Amino acid sequence: MGLFDKLTGTKHPSEDVAPRSTDDVRAALLGLNGPDVPYAVRNGIPSEGADLVAELRMRDPAWRTFFARTQVTRTLKIRMRLVPATHEVRALDEQWEVTWVGDTPRLARSREYGRGQVTMVSRDWTVERGADGRPQMTEVSHFDPAEMKAPLRDAVLGAGWTWRGVVFKL
Repeated sequence: MGLFDKLTGTKHPSEDVAPRSTDDVRAALLGLNGPDVPYAVRNGIPSEGADLVAELRMRDPAWRTFFARTQVTRTLKIRMRLVPATHEVRALDEQWEVTWVGDTPRLARSREYGRGQVTMVSRDWTVERGADGRPQMTEVSHFDPAEMKAPLRDAVLGAGWTWRGVVFKL
């Protein structure tokens, strides 16, 4: 593993794991979907330039109240391209800052946008006076891209493929 691999989050599988077929890798990634995970993995569309896309379920009615209650301020989309010739999944992250507007909170994207490899954990805090009158910090929201990336990366590595973080283009 080189320095650039470390910077991009590229991970290689164990040498004792034989690479499986493209269909197996696709099935493993799509198999991560479930009602208890806050993200969804789906087939990409041609305009996205990706074979698979994983994104937070911020617009899903079942998860909207969770994201609104935790006041998530960022959303993440991971575009993945499967490269069978080299047994790797090339992954590009896209992150937006979001705001919640209206009486019934709805998602509105702001102007802040990032692309490449998102690794920064975001936490928002409030300071209030406690019962004893002393200031108390309370975490309002928490966003950690690893909570979404780790299962994706582990599924790819488990299939004997390389997870290649991409900074510029798939």
